[in-house]
Amino acid sequence: MAGQHPSIAQRLDQLYEFDREPVRPDKLQGAWKFAALYAGEHVAATEFVIGAMFVIHGVGAKDLFWGLLVGNVLAVLSWAFIVAPIAVRTRLTLYWYLRKIAGPGLTFLYNVANAFLYAILAGAMISVSATAVGLAFDIKTPGLTDVLPTSVGWVVVTLFVGGVVTLFAILGFDKVSKFSSVSSPWLFAIFIAGALALLPDIGHVHSLSDFWTLAKTRIWTGVPEPGQEKYGFWHIAFFAWFCNLAMHVGLSDMAILRYARKWTYGFLSAFGMIPGHYIAWIASGIMVAAVGRKMDPGLMAYTAAGLAGALAVLVAGWTTSNPTMYRAGLALQVVTPNWARWKVTLAAGLVTSIVACFPVVFMRLLDFVALYGLILMPIGAVVFAEHWILPRLHLQQYKAEKRHLFINWTALVTWIGSLALVFALPIHLFFKWLPGYFIAIGLYVGLSFLTAKE
Repeated sequence: MAGQHPSIAQRLDQLYEFDREPVRPDKLQGAWKFAALYAGEHVAATEFVIGAMFVIHGVGAKDLFWGLLVGNVLAVLSWAFIVAPIAVRTRLTLYWYLRKIAGPGLTFLYNVANAFLYAILAGAMISVSATAVGLAFDIKTPGLTDVLPTSVGWVVVTLFVGGVVTLFAILGFDKVSKFSSVSSPWLFAIFIAGALALLPDIGHVHSLSDFWTLAKTRIWTGVPEPGQEKYGFWHIAFFAWFCNLAMHVGLSDMAILRYARKWTYGFLSAFGMIPGHYIAWIASGIMVAAVGRKMDPGLMAYTAAGLAGALAVLVAGWTTSNPTMYRAGLALQVVTPNWARWKVTLAAGLVTSIVACFPVVFMRLLDFVALYGLILMPIGAVVFAEHWILPRLHLQQYKAEKRHLFINWTALVTWIGSLALVFALPIHLFFKWLPGYFIAIGLYVGLSFLTAKE
């Protein structure tokens, strides 16, 4: 009736995020928002886990510092030269651009897989945040080998944290970026302060020479914990490069960078990589060494910085899982086109919060991140080849859209075939994606030649 206030559902329906069409020019965002978003997303709760895991896997100090430098530079270049130009040219999410290339059937399969993997990733971040809340309420947090929830209290805390994350993801890109811009400078300060506060507990440091000696002998010793695989330079370099593989080489960050005024905004990913995936990983390694190599992010931060540290772990989980959940909602939007984005994101948030209750999602985070990027990588290769290579070879683009195909079998065979070949390669999981990417591009271009006259 006239004069009545709109319902909550009606207000949420108005949070339009250009789910199915290009972003309008008047909605493009400035550089600061992207710098803040990348900083907030990558100075995050998972940094407490990843940096600590390097210590547990016995990385040497020299291998760590040089490996992180090489890997993070390659990651920034991947954002700048692979995903950003395509995002700015199309102004579409990957999910709707893929529909033109692969057809609605394959896009459906990809988005279900993508949203499921995003849910696990966001769940890991929520779990890390929950360790801080659990510490405040004296709830026993899971250990390194735990797979199932350890208590009812842990489940309640995790579901609460997941609910907050889902709320911010529902509010959309603008709210996510604002939350990140406010939180990220403080979170970075906590990582630095925490590491500096705990260094004296490991050994005396009066100079850079003292720190380097301590780093080699007491922190990154080159000796893994019992039962853990030893990592070296190449493990670190490749992990730093591919830990966000789905976002850059896999093109999922088209969802974010379609709002960018220029493709060069891809270089702003350095605001996440340098503080988050270089300095914060080093800082968390120092913190875990100081607490006897016990894998408990909440304990690490609380020991280092008291309540401020525990709060940092909580907020850091939110800043990372918020955009991850936002992407999951956009992915599922293609699967459920008649649903408003907020409803899809709410459903994804419920699933993610339940997944987060299982500690295995963050205790095996390194392996999951490798599998996650590897599984989605061939689709990024297909889109890259479709966008840049096929036009130069005078091959038809957007075959699925123009021929009204339900599934572009060339893309499906490329996805399945390249993964089969990659998993058969007798090399470490961390190294499989790079040859797999070139295999996928070659396979897709070759099949496109063979089917060009069909």
